[in-house]
Amino acid sequence: VDYRAGQIGQLVRVLKGKDAGTIGVIVERIDDKFVRIADGDKRKFDQAKRKSLQHLELMSWISEEVVNSLNENGRVTNGKLRHAVISFKQITDTRTEEKGD
Repeated sequence: VDYRAGQIGQLVRVLKGKDAGTIGVIVERIDDKFVRIADGDKRKFDQAKRKSLQHLELMSWISEEVVNSLNENGRVTNGKLRHAVISFKQITDTRTEEKGD
């Protein structure tokens, strides 16, 4: 899997704009340069934000639950998006503690 290309279900950190610093999930690839992201909380699936891949830090983590839901019925619940973001934050918090930072 090429994480640099921006895959559906991939978690990202926003680097630019008013949402800078927030975590989101890629819910649609528009083209090679743009994707739509949502987090299920402040940015709902139906109002997914169009973002340039250059303005995102792509994480090497893909939510299978989000991918499966989008493949099955073309959409994903905001609850699943929130769950993906929370799970990712818990995993990264745990890794940080293990490194002793």
